[in-house]
Amino acid sequence: MTERSSTLPASHLLLAIAVMAVWGSNFVVIKMALAHMPPLLFATLRFALAFVPAAFFLKRPAVPWTSLVGYGVLIGGQFAFLYIAMERSISPGLASLVVQTQVFFTIGLAMVTTRERVAAHQWVALALAAAGLALIIANRGGDVSPLGLGLVLAAALSWAGGNIIGRSNPDVNMLAYVVWASLFAVPPLLALSLAFEGWPAIAAGVRNAGPWTWAALLYQSFGNSLFGYGAWAWLLARHPAATVSPFALLVPVFGMATSALVMDEPLQSWKLFAALLVMSGLALNLAWPRLRTALA
Repeated sequence: MTERSSTLPASHLLLAIAVMAVWGSNFVVIKMALAHMPPLLFATLRFALAFVPAAFFLKRPAVPWTSLVGYGVLIGGQFAFLYIAMERSISPGLASLVVQTQVFFTIGLAMVTTRERVAAHQWVALALAAAGLALIIANRGGDVSPLGLGLVLAAALSWAGGNIIGRSNPDVNMLAYVVWASLFAVPPLLALSLAFEGWPAIAAGVRNAGPWTWAALLYQSFGNSLFGYGAWAWLLARHPAATVSPFALLVPVFGMATSALVMDEPLQSWKLFAALLVMSGLALNLAWPRLRTALA
């Protein structure tokens, strides 16, 4: 096995930043597309296009079908909650920030499912993130409603559940895993779209979708899923997780900046401070173990 380098060459550094830019700007793309297509239909098509045609080029990973089903349903739920919230209940910038609480939900689920212990620094990190969320709640208004915040937290919880299932297959090709799991996100999302949005809304959404809507859908499926996960897995295969993972902190930075530039989302002082609190918690959770080792 090739030894993983803790130093990123310039090309790898630029690739990591590009992935974060795609994942962060993705929230504005979602918001623009939801103006023309119902959220559950949009989620259904996203996962359908993530599966086809990529499945013809990527062999099904050697994992139990139950793992693919569980991951697909939970990640499908993540985007169902997120899209419904973003339709009219939360701004793209705040959504990109709040959904990162999946880190703490993942820690909590790991405590329950694998009896992992929470370290002292993780409690401090959680407290910082919780303070940031409390600030968002205290200043809710046009940027976020209680429903929107609750739905994005539900999306984060679904994402965390998918993380717990995915981590049980540490040596799998993650891109192939995501592609094949996408197959199992489609049926429940389609059923929910038919039940809650109805066939007339589905037909109207497809009929009224213009080139930009379809481009947004392709951006979701190929840019966000295939390029993002593929490049991320490629980087993780060549560098330690501790070197690559901190780049995820750039997602809300790109998300909030893109929303401010493209959609004129205001960046009030309270919002910036809330972002600082949440991201400080995320940074502490990622960096403390490495810092403690360096200081030992």
